[in-house]
Amino acid sequence: MENQEALITDDAVVFGILMFVLALVFTTSSSKKSFWVRFYKVVPSLLLCYFVPGLLNTFGLISGEASGLYRMASRYLLPASLVLFTLSIDFKAILKLGPKALIMFLSGTLGVMLGGPLALLIVSFFAPDLMSGTGADEVWRGLATIAGSWIGGGANQAAMLEVFGASPILFSQMIAVDVIAANIWMAVLLYGAANPDKIDRFFQADNTAIRDLKDKVERYRASISKIPTLADTMKILGLGFGVTGLAHFLANIIAPWIAENYPDLDQYSLDSTFFWIVVLATTGGLIASFTRARNLEGVGASRLGGVLLYVLVATIGMQMDLTAIFNNPTLFMVGLLWIFIHAALMVLLAYLIKAPFFFVAVGSQANIGGAASAPIVASAFHPALAPVGVLLAVLGYAVGTYGGYLCGLMLQWVFQL
Repeated sequence: MENQEALITDDAVVFGILMFVLALVFTTSSSKKSFWVRFYKVVPSLLLCYFVPGLLNTFGLISGEASGLYRMASRYLLPASLVLFTLSIDFKAILKLGPKALIMFLSGTLGVMLGGPLALLIVSFFAPDLMSGTGADEVWRGLATIAGSWIGGGANQAAMLEVFGASPILFSQMIAVDVIAANIWMAVLLYGAANPDKIDRFFQADNTAIRDLKDKVERYRASISKIPTLADTMKILGLGFGVTGLAHFLANIIAPWIAENYPDLDQYSLDSTFFWIVVLATTGGLIASFTRARNLEGVGASRLGGVLLYVLVATIGMQMDLTAIFNNPTLFMVGLLWIFIHAALMVLLAYLIKAPFFFVAVGSQANIGGAASAPIVASAFHPALAPVGVLLAVLGYAVGTYGGYLCGLMLQWVFQL
């Protein structure tokens, strides 16, 4: 397939196809018809957003390798989505969730950061060939993209792909490992959300705060929500792409300066223009969250950020060769062990500090699934709690760039042992 020209090569046509696929997925996933309700209980919508474009690429209808859409989405839409997601961070609201919510979220982040290097080290003892790659095919580069995904989400995953430079074939394998392992864990969390009281009794946790939280969240959501005007939407996009433009401008100064004056820092990717674009965009969103710009969340800042993110997801998906995973099945062992370490650390800590299972589930999914699925898990407990998932997931977007980058460096260290 890779050596043949795709059936459709015009990026304008390919973009139209990707947008149609996204519209179809979201239309059917929000349908109340019994068939679609049952279908999406088994097949997550995010999975389809990756895999339908992947199928189109695998069967040669389109070519992710030849298309310029991913570069456009990663350079322009990715930084803007990071700005719009981090814009809605309300540190006061996060603190009001109580220390246990933050502790469980951060323990999930730590579990991902430590779990990857540990899983790679353990599996390499049984499968030493895992460490035989060279250059862009070194397995740690691909695993770093999973770290970005499992701490922040799709946007941070794309950032780690660009920063560490995994090959398209390796990244295809990692996408499959990422989605399958993450969705197995999500299914476990959703199962637990159906019976949280039993788990809370095991943890000896007091979930009264969760019930109080439902009322607070409903009041907060009602206070900021309004029907957006055209001016509101323009403000959101102006801020997102304005900060993105500024990030590009500064990155084009910082990266060459580091490359010229501190060339040894290239091993940490600090001479990468894209790295600085992502970091500066995230930082810009964090700074804006302390201003009145944060109120743009009430008119759909994160919703528009989600639109940009899912376009990026589709362009990532169209680079997948879905047969690639069969060339390296040991990666599944790494992924499943990685998610197990993450889960074991969170469950152990929850038991020790008597944290409600809600904080475990949402704190974990805010890392592993990000803004795409954390609200789904939160709403499984109660629909009014969905914004809590968004709130913690947004925090994940903020730390995902930094945490994923540090995890990538640890993975590189393990690979070089």
